[in-house]
Formats: sequence, structure tokens, C-alpha cells
Amino acid sequence: MRPSRLAIPLYLLLSLVPIYWLVGMSLKTNEEILGGFSLFPRAPTLANYVTIFTDPDWNQGYLNSLTYVGINTVLSVLLALPAAYAFSRYRFLGDTHLFFWLLSNRMAPPAVFLLPFFQLYSSIGLFDTPWAVALAHMLFTVPLAVWILEGFMSGVPREIDETAYIDGYSFPRFFLRIFLPLVRSGVGVTAFFCFMFSWVELLLARTLTSVDTKPIAATMTRTVSAAGMDWGVLAAAGVITLVPGAIVIYFVRNYIAKGFALGRV
Repeated sequence: MRPSRLAIPLYLLLSLVPIYWLVGMSLKTNEEILGGFSLFPRAPTLANYVTIFTDPDWNQGYLNSLTYVGINTVLSVLLALPAAYAFSRYRFLGDTHLFFWLLSNRMAPPAVFLLPFFQLYSSIGLFDTPWAVALAHMLFTVPLAVWILEGFMSGVPREIDETAYIDGYSFPRFFLRIFLPLVRSGVGVTAFFCFMFSWVELLLARTLTSVDTKPIAATMTRTVSAAGMDWGVLAAAGVITLVPGAIVIYFVRNYIAKGFALGRV
């Protein structure tokens, strides 16, 4: 077998090693994890998962994360759809500069906006709510969503718009019944990237929440105590946090493939 044919299997193997190791650690006790190197759990146990699922703080942290991620994804896609359509169909003064400015927001690190968001949300009573994190994440996900969707929408011929108007379609009816199905793969790709950014972002999520809306990532810090790190529970929490992303990828996998082939990703 030629070396080039070994590249993809080798890459997949190396990519799966961290996931395998994480799952293996989640099935071990702390004594076994710290006791030495082992490829397989000597005495597999689900005690770490039981600890997580029976602890209200873990359950609430997981639910909090899913809540603000869902809000962010839905709002980002809904706001990006009309904006991307405008950029793809109309030319107006400063459109190129505005489009680049939107994308430049995505280039800034979240830490730059940390203090303004904290001050603003504390003043208006949004601090420690799912909306605080969701709206903060939209500063980064909306520009990304507009950028991706504009690429898909620009690939749809303008003649379709004109034909629909001649046939008597109103804009909302045309957009929902004709245009949106044509770019559904782009919507799937956009939703995937918005979800993943909001799910893995930690700095804003931890800073803009304290007690009632702590995300799952903040709850993981509870595994650190005077006795040391609870590696088994932490590994189990890591495995559980992989589940939503895997589910989203499963349902939009066909759209993602089309997106990388046709869209601006």
C-alpha cells in the first residue's frame, strides 16, 4: 500500500486516540488512573457517570449550557438569513466595507468584549441568565452566519426571484416556500457552526454567569478539591459534553458535506 493511502487511516487513528483515552479514563477509578499506564480499564465502572447524573449541579449545568446554546443558534440563524439575502441580492453604498466589518468582529478574541458585556448585563439585570451568554455569543456567530449564508445565497440564480415575483409571490411567501429550501444545506452548515462555537466557548460563558446559570464547563471546576483532581468524574463529564456535538453532526451531516462542496465555509 502506498504511503498516500495510509495518510487518512493514520489521521483518523490519531484523531480518535484522545477520545478513546477520555472514554477509558471515565470508566476507571482515580486510583487506577493515577496508579500507572494502562490501555484498558482493569475494572470498568460507571460510578463516575452515576456521580454526574445524580448530582443536581451537574444536571443543571448541562441544561444551562444547552439552553443558551440553543437560543444563540436559533437567533443567529434567524438574524443572519435576511442580512445574508440583502448582501447577496442588493448593492448599496458601503456594502463591501460593511460585510468586511461584520467579519472583522469574528476575528476579535472574546476577552476584548468581556468587560463591556459584564458591565452592561450587570446594569440591566441580564447577568447570570441564559440570555446574557446567548446574546454575547451572537456578536461572533451572527457575522459568521451571514458570511456562510451569503455564499450559498449568491449561488442561487436571481432569475428565480424575478420569476416568483412575476407569478405573484409576496416576498415572505417566496422566501419561505421557494428560496429557503434552495439554501437549506447552507442553513444546516450555519446552524452547526453557531452551535459548536457557543458550545465550546468558555470565557464569556463563565464570566457572565455565577450561580443560577453556570454552564457545564464551570461545573467541571468542582472536581478540584483539597484532596486533588477527581480525574474520573472530569473525564466522564468530558464524554457527556461530546454528546450534543455528535448528535448535531449526525443530523446535519449531509448538509455539512454539501456546504463544504458548494458553500463559503
